[in-house]
Amino acid sequence: MRSARWPRVNREREGVLSVLACPGKMTQEMPGAIIAHQASLKYVFYIAATPQKVWDGFVSQESNRIIFSGAELQADFKPGGALAWVGTGPDGKPVNFVRGKVLRFEPPRVFQYTFAMGQNDKASRVTIELVPETEATKVTVTHDEWAEDDLSYAACADGWPRILSRLKTLLETGKTFKPH
Repeated sequence: MRSARWPRVNREREGVLSVLACPGKMTQEMPGAIIAHQASLKYVFYIAATPQKVWDGFVSQESNRIIFSGAELQADFKPGGALAWVGTGPDGKPVNFVRGKVLRFEPPRVFQYTFAMGQNDKASRVTIELVPETEATKVTVTHDEWAEDDLSYAACADGWPRILSRLKTLLETGKTFKPH
């Protein structure tokens, strides 16, 4: 079984797929590169906190600003509601880093939404599931329903472990680390 971290790439002639290991940035496809099927990304973490505290970590403005280096989560938390992580671009103007629509919002158990990075018009789906354990909360994040040519796949494959590690550290210690 291949790793979910890197998409499978078929190269024709000298075409190359540029893969950035940097969340929040798009990869660029070079001529001749073809991305084959993009597998679901699935991550399981255990966080030493209650499901409600973990839920709040995913949806609160404060934790999102900390985890996403100042980006604001703007959301209408109901099915069909819009959501976006908005920050400041290099030109000082507001920019949507990620946008989507809420599909399911069942506190503190399930949060599901569509996900489109930057100006990408191809939406995938994110499902966050929280299950109470004896002294922790089991967090399962599944990012699926990828378009075969969605270039944000590599950034998300690299970004999710970083985001979840930052959230875990924040909830367990009250502080976190810089993303890069």
